Amino acid sequence: MRFIFFFLLILFSASCSNKTEKAIQEQAEKWSEEAQLKLNASHESTRMRYKLIQSKYSSQDEMWNKLKMDLEGFSEEDYLRLKPFIYEQSIPTIQNYINSRKLTSELLVKWYLYRIMKYESDPMTTLHSIISLNPTVIQEARQKDLNRNASDHPIYGMPILLKDNINTSCCPTTAGAVLLANNSPADAAIVTHMKSKGALILGKANLSEWAYYFCDGCPLGYSAIGGQTLNPYGRFIYETGGSSAGSGVTMAANYAVAAVGTETAGSILSPSSLNSVVGLKPTIGRLSRAGIVPISSTLDTPGPMTRSVVDNAILLSAMIGEDKNDKVTSLAPDGIDFLADLEKVKINQLRLGANSNFIESDSLYRTTVGMLKQMGATIIEFTPGELSLNGFVDVLNYDMQRDLPLYFERFSSGAIKQMKMVDVINYNLQDSTLRAPYGQGRLIASRDDSTSELAMDSIKNRLESDTRAYYNIQFETHKLDAILSINNFDAAYAAMAKYPCLAMPMGYTDNGEPRAMTFIGRRFEEKKLLQIGTAFEHAFDARVTPKGY
Repeated sequence: MRFIFFFLLILFSASCSNKTEKAIQEQAEKWSEEAQLKLNASHESTRMRYKLIQSKYSSQDEMWNKLKMDLEGFSEEDYLRLKPFIYEQSIPTIQNYINSRKLTSELLVKWYLYRIMKYESDPMTTLHSIISLNPTVIQEARQKDLNRNASDHPIYGMPILLKDNINTSCCPTTAGAVLLANNSPADAAIVTHMKSKGALILGKANLSEWAYYFCDGCPLGYSAIGGQTLNPYGRFIYETGGSSAGSGVTMAANYAVAAVGTETAGSILSPSSLNSVVGLKPTIGRLSRAGIVPISSTLDTPGPMTRSVVDNAILLSAMIGEDKNDKVTSLAPDGIDFLADLEKVKINQLRLGANSNFIESDSLYRTTVGMLKQMGATIIEFTPGELSLNGFVDVLNYDMQRDLPLYFERFSSGAIKQMKMVDVINYNLQDSTLRAPYGQGRLIASRDDSTSELAMDSIKNRLESDTRAYYNIQFETHKLDAILSINNFDAAYAAMAKYPCLAMPMGYTDNGEPRAMTFIGRRFEEKKLLQIGTAFEHAFDARVTPKGY
């Protein structure tokens, strides 16, 4: 009887699996990319008038087929049973469930992999947010379970997604570009730091190709390798933000415990804001950039993207470490415990600067500032002075022309080690339909930059001095703890000042698009921002999960 029972159970499971696959196939046949492109052709945002949605370079069928084998024995029932322990839970909560033996790192990884396949392999729900998955992550998680002890860092055994311009040995690092499809270098410094504390690299998230320094006016979140990333709060309706589009989307959709993005001027803040997650753009120098495909060595930084402030602090602390391959890390102060005293700051202790222009033009900002005031925060309204960012684009063009070949030489693999900017452009021209359907205007502008080193030094010094003065007059005059902004509206100014920013879910517009309150601090004040963010999170609890995910 027992044999007959198990035989029938196997037949039933196979039947359910076949029905599920058949349903997905039927949905795929109903959904038409051509029809969707026609719908988006009249979108009010020209950047959302897509030329393509699915990658024309790669199919993910092979990845899903391998995943099915890896997840053999992990069922929908397992997924639903474990969901309360994982979905929307913070890292400390998940660690508590592991410590109480309700969960393991292996089950945690399998749950996320199952969820990724469940939504990303279905054409009606896919967000095109994942480029690759670590083929050995389940075995690595199993090993973490065997070696777990009480002194582990909170990141231990936690699966993390990386933006696909961050080197890691388990997956290619493509920056979304066909040229880098087989680029398989060693781990970036921040990945080495995370792994040394026990983090698991789950895989790589889609991004705006070449970190959105590629084409002019093209869609945010598009790459030749990954296709068009979509926003779970409104597929084909709202932009994802960029360039860390996949990192923001995967956090909103609960595809991993946490994700890492990178920013030059808005690339963490923008997708964090538009996907209702917490995104920290650290001070330049707080984290190493070595082993990350660059735009600008002046302004680039990686940073954590999470669903809660405590997770953000945990991921930040796991990535920190001075790096001889990135000298600016020597500027960061040592010995800061980002996890201690996160709840020390209260709303009624804060002095916050509110931009009068935003108060006048944005009702959600105005309402939130008013609520902060009612809760006891001291709000100082200010009208920002005029500030020209003339020369800002020249900085990006100049730096990328020089920094990208240095990445190729020092941190890439294979034939691309000897490449220059002109080689990248010429490679794309060989098949522009596949490799550059929206053109490559920004790469070309960078290639053609002829600014002298002396002139560029002058531009950088002027912009850094002017932007710091722009903020410091408010910080010093009013003794502010932070300045309040919206989304990535201040990103370029904060980038040139090299000041940290923290984007926090603030709410949603009348039509449901996420919006963020962005706190701007002074150099190396990440801990203060995280404390302010914790107080804001407790007071507003503004994040709502996207429907259907």
